[in-house]
Amino acid sequence: MAETFKFELVSPERLLVSEDVTSVKVPGDDGDYVVLPEHAPIMSTLRPGILVVDGANGEKQYYVQGGFADAGPSSLTVLAELALTVDEMSADEKAAQIAEAKATLEKTKDDFVIRHCNETVSCLEALN
Repeated sequence: MAETFKFELVSPERLLVSEDVTSVKVPGDDGDYVVLPEHAPIMSTLRPGILVVDGANGEKQYYVQGGFADAGPSSLTVLAELALTVDEMSADEKAAQIAEAKATLEKTKDDFVIRHCNETVSCLEALN
């Protein structure tokens, strides 16, 4: 049996995942990275993207937007401002997120916000 670690994905609305997993691919602000058992301690901010969880029930994908990831040797906790199961996202939800990001793009001059809005749009359009 593969080594596992405790993973939790939490949004303001609910606890989406709390289980032992073998790996998690995290969309960090400085790039994607994979957390495995015995990972060195790291804390990072999240960018809009797909979080990929590999566990006993296979691979599951979540769309996350904003928040933090805190990894250590025996656990990973992701606190996301928005977290949705990709399989459960309706076309209307995707369209609403894209429209919100595009509307924000038109109003802002902040480079960080522009980058996150562009990543939101490209990520969600790729899921269609």
